[in-house]
Amino acid sequence: MKAALALTAVMMLGACVPASAPDVATRARIADTTLPPMKRFAATPTTAPVRANADLARDFLELSFRMESGRKLPVLTRFDGPINVAVTGKPPATLASDLASLTARLRREAGIDIRRTRQGKAHITIEAVSRRDIQKMLPQAACFVAPNVSSLNEYRIARRQAKTDWTRLQDRSQLAIFLPYDASPQEVRDCLHEELAQAIGPLNDLYRLPDSVFNDDNVHTVLTGFDMLILRIYYDPALRSGMTEAQTAAALPGILARLNPAGEGRPQRGTTATPRSWSTAIETALGRATSYSERYKAAQDGLRIATRAGWRDHRRGFAHYTMGRVLQIKDPTAAQDHYDRANRYYNANPGTALHRAYTATQMAAYAVSRGDGAEALRLTKSHLKTAEQAENAALLATLLLIRSEAFALEGRVEEARRVRLDSIGWARYGFGPDWAVRAKLREIAALSPRNG
Repeated sequence: MKAALALTAVMMLGACVPASAPDVATRARIADTTLPPMKRFAATPTTAPVRANADLARDFLELSFRMESGRKLPVLTRFDGPINVAVTGKPPATLASDLASLTARLRREAGIDIRRTRQGKAHITIEAVSRRDIQKMLPQAACFVAPNVSSLNEYRIARRQAKTDWTRLQDRSQLAIFLPYDASPQEVRDCLHEELAQAIGPLNDLYRLPDSVFNDDNVHTVLTGFDMLILRIYYDPALRSGMTEAQTAAALPGILARLNPAGEGRPQRGTTATPRSWSTAIETALGRATSYSERYKAAQDGLRIATRAGWRDHRRGFAHYTMGRVLQIKDPTAAQDHYDRANRYYNANPGTALHRAYTATQMAAYAVSRGDGAEALRLTKSHLKTAEQAENAALLATLLLIRSEAFALEGRVEEARRVRLDSIGWARYGFGPDWAVRAKLREIAALSPRNG
């Protein structure tokens, strides 16, 4: 099960974890009109990354024939024919438009015939329930998907039976996704993207993927160009439910030659596998249920494993980022050194623009706390577009709020006011209810020595 990781000091992101027992793959209402209205993103076109087909084949097989727990899936399973999606429970107002946007993208970018239905039996039922009800089933999950059920009550009865065991599926005909109705619009949308992707496609997550929602680090929260390519492969006519891993591997070269011709003959990166010990260390270090000493030790373990493995990719950067997150509680100066090291690894690897944006948020917040508005503005400027392209309203709002305080430190009062006002519309989507938005405003304002 994917742990809930907090990515920034100023923005806590939940995790979504497909579900069965014991294998589980998992991931507000606005009333106060005194705040500016909620802002929403326009559809952002994505492009599939250029990857070696040898790397793509390896990624596809590991995503499709493994559970997050490491258990093997004996055969490939998917839907055959058009996919109907229904919504039940108490869906928040933003869910309908976010679902329409996502299904349109899946049709356009992944070639999957998937649509919402309001009548008849659905292949996938999205039930909006309370966060508390979800956590009664899976305490560490923000949301999850389960096979062969259509409601949380059905899952409650069948959760430990063969019916909901992903490893026993031969095809997919009925699944249910459980999302929280009492979370921020962004968290609901993030859950929708990951859980719907796993409901129709791969069930595994891989830390070695820098540009994917199929990754436990929760950096990407909406389906990327890589994810759409994986789903397009998953539903290629050359594949079908019931194929073994060997049969799928034999079919992949022909599929990839058609869908990713630029990857033919491209050198393989050969990224090493991620040991479970590293994943556990990172999840513990970024968790919220352990003591500081346990988190610090886990961060040290994660960094030591990454160093001994000789990693120089985004995982090494994330290990430094994690150490920075832990250290900033008691030694913010040392934390900045680890953020700087994280950035060096991110800068040396493709597909890490969003990783750099998170790191810049931490470093800019520190600059504001030292009264250095100019440095905070420099650190945040290039990442606004990244947050917007990633459709991450919480990150974008945080960056804008930091810039507002930085402008104020520089005496640019009108710019500070304008940017702060702009940030609130994004914060209402990213953080949800007005009390959460106001708490975020106070939290960022408190960074500045100008505010005492």
